[in-house]
Amino acid sequence: MTRVLRRVNRIVLALAGLLLLVGGGAVLAAGLGLSVPSWWPWSGPGDVLLSRSERQHWRGEGWWWPAVIALLGLVVLLALWWLVAQFRRARLREVVVDSGDGEEAVVRGRALEAVLEADATAQDGVARARVALTGHRAAPRTRIALLLEPYASPGDTLTALSDKALGNARTSAGLDALPTEARLRAVKHRARRVA
Repeated sequence: MTRVLRRVNRIVLALAGLLLLVGGGAVLAAGLGLSVPSWWPWSGPGDVLLSRSERQHWRGEGWWWPAVIALLGLVVLLALWWLVAQFRRARLREVVVDSGDGEEAVVRGRALEAVLEADATAQDGVARARVALTGHRAAPRTRIALLLEPYASPGDTLTALSDKALGNARTSAGLDALPTEARLRAVKHRARRVA
């Protein structure tokens, strides 16, 4: 979903930028009295976007204004969908677990995240952990942000995280692999004085 969203973002932003650049440049050129292409609707500073005859040309047609309103409504809905998609986090709601009897069980994603956070925070040197499950319900991925105490060793912390917290999650969910992206930050602290 994130790849698709990134691709849609790039395409929409490129098209909008290109349209604004070409349209704005042509309107600016016409406003300054520079030469513009013959097909361009505005040729000078006194021109308007829609002349009176153009505004009244379709007035007698019954389909015109409903079509314009429907088109503008569709544009607004697409823009709102795009805006909401920017803030939506692609978190897994559930993870499929092999129950061992040929059936599948479903575990809530938030529950698995809470267990992983608790296991990661219980490690020596970890002040706080935040976990987010992403990916597909049959092949989840994790993003973990760890806040480390000043004395913690990042290498030891990652080894313990992989062996204990992630190992327990893989075993309990019956997963062959649980790809993880871990981000480490240290707690801000004051320097100690040495006497």
